[in-house]
Amino acid sequence: MDNKNNTKYFIGMVVAMLIWGVAWTSGKAAVEHSTPEIAAFWRYAISFLSILPVIWYMKTRLKTNTIGFLYMLGAGILSAVFNYLFFAGLSHGQAGYGGTMVTSIAPIITYLLSIMIFGIVVTKKQIFALGIGILGSLILLRVPFEGFAFLNINSSYFLACAIVWAMITIFSQKASKRADPMFYTLVVFGVTGFINMLFALPSHPFDFSALDFVFWINIIFIGVFSGTFAMTLFFISASKIGAHNTGVFMFIVPVGAIISSYFAYNEKIVLSTVLGCLLSFVAVLLFNMKSKAGKNKNITNLFQTGETKFFLHNCFFFIIVYVITGAGS
Repeated sequence: MDNKNNTKYFIGMVVAMLIWGVAWTSGKAAVEHSTPEIAAFWRYAISFLSILPVIWYMKTRLKTNTIGFLYMLGAGILSAVFNYLFFAGLSHGQAGYGGTMVTSIAPIITYLLSIMIFGIVVTKKQIFALGIGILGSLILLRVPFEGFAFLNINSSYFLACAIVWAMITIFSQKASKRADPMFYTLVVFGVTGFINMLFALPSHPFDFSALDFVFWINIIFIGVFSGTFAMTLFFISASKIGAHNTGVFMFIVPVGAIISSYFAYNEKIVLSTVLGCLLSFVAVLLFNMKSKAGKNKNITNLFQTGETKFFLHNCFFFIIVYVITGAGS
């Protein structure tokens, strides 16, 4: 597919990532006006209901085999855990930091789990990339500066989110070979919503008088726009530009999270967060970059690749965001 036809799908991917970034700030607003259990339930209940018309309109093939269903069930259970950790973390920590930390660390953990569990063979270049990713993760957690101080209530939820999200990614990869992505999303939304409902019942999630306008406007945004709309946009765009090209787009999520949390909560971003995120970005880029005989050996050609240009653009965005937010180190 030529670049002109690809442009709208690249734009769609960027829009989806920015919406997912803003969802971190919106999630913080929602949980401030409810509880993590209630917010977790309504987020996926709304996503499940709103995706049904999309499934019908797209005439999605609702079929898989037993193994595929088990993978989807497992992903749904893990998503319920992630969903609770997401809101619990936002009830204690910053939205911008959470969005950046989870998005940056999860891919590195995914690669490590894939190597350990499935015995995926990696090249020396990929080992080097993982080393950079681990360094970026440690900087994000501020280990070089504060040791293991990150093991506090503000960061531990987000670290757990990254680990669970990595596990969900592995289940998703397995399920994608056995079911349509939209059918997979429907099942995961349903399972997640049902499980979160069970844990929310003691908090009376159907007591509508206890939930105000701020909660509903934010939870509807997360459920409909971050859930159904952005997810559909992501799958459509990914199918056109290629799944192998979608990984680097995840690093747009922190931009949306950081900017929205700055304007909503005046959250400051520290230099270690920017540096850690960019190192993780480099790691993902290197890990997925396929060597082409005689081509990537030339440094000029390397800097002319689309992935590298995208990385440089993201660096520029992060520098601008860092300057705008007036962050300190």
